[in-house]
Amino acid sequence: MAVSPALASRVRNIGRGFAVTAAAGTAAGLAAFGYGLWEKNQFVLRQETLPILPAGHAPFRVLHLSDIHFVPGQDTKAKWLESLASLEPDLVVNTGDNLSHVKAVEPLLKALRPLLEFPGVFVPGSNDYFAPTFKNPASYLRGPSKVKPKSTELDWPRLRSGFGMGGWVDLTNRHQSVVLKRIRFDFSGVDDPHLNRERYAGWPRGTRDQDNNPHLRVAVIHAPYQRVLDHFTQDGADLLLAGHTHGGQLCIPGYGALVSNCDLPTWRAKGLNTWESRGRTTPVNVSGGIGTSRFAPIRIACKPEAVLLTLTAPE
Repeated sequence: MAVSPALASRVRNIGRGFAVTAAAGTAAGLAAFGYGLWEKNQFVLRQETLPILPAGHAPFRVLHLSDIHFVPGQDTKAKWLESLASLEPDLVVNTGDNLSHVKAVEPLLKALRPLLEFPGVFVPGSNDYFAPTFKNPASYLRGPSKVKPKSTELDWPRLRSGFGMGGWVDLTNRHQSVVLKRIRFDFSGVDDPHLNRERYAGWPRGTRDQDNNPHLRVAVIHAPYQRVLDHFTQDGADLLLAGHTHGGQLCIPGYGALVSNCDLPTWRAKGLNTWESRGRTTPVNVSGGIGTSRFAPIRIACKPEAVLLTLTAPE
């Protein structure tokens, strides 16, 4: 059967339209990927002020680090981490997922060496124990990621030892009191809830100097699952610090995160907010994180960040 010239022309035009659309889609995808590669190295310092200190106390600065996901050769990230020591924080809090490569421990410790000169506390994330594996990015839309049974183990003991030798306190299912600038900080931390490893140690007991060194209870968490935030809020925490979410990592400008990689609402995936549970409210800072998995090395509308929290007395 013969095809009319008019019909043949229409078919050719439709084909050209599909080709143009496909080419435009490919170009847009490549542009977005290229932008994401650029943004992952656009490190920023988010600064927040929180009036939770006892009356009469001078400001106290907490540097919150999370989700560094270090890979050997990340010189830009290493130099930026080193530069954070110029902030001279009163305390460094590291909420885990420091690694993204089996050979990352030593270069990471070198990059953090200037910050190890300051008091610090830390908890691990799953990517301190296990190397990341490739995942379909779309799988995060279906729910939190899972560690594969045959994941490669990382040298967490060496990392923990390096932090400890620098004076940072390990809060893995532990509590610890530290007096800094006449304030007694009561810390309580948990192992990574993303692995269901959290075990609650409670809070350190009171001491005879409580009146001279008022207590401030700080919970240190990697993955901010609601059950963990509920527990610490109900148990009297004055501040919750967490990471894990990467702030959504691939966000929509003007909208925000599509995922949190846990059961935290996406609008809470990054930032300083409050958490409410059974009539009690506690401030919670969720870091948007510093790195990415080496298998998904892009960020869109979610720049990598460290957070400087300035704790103050109420005015």
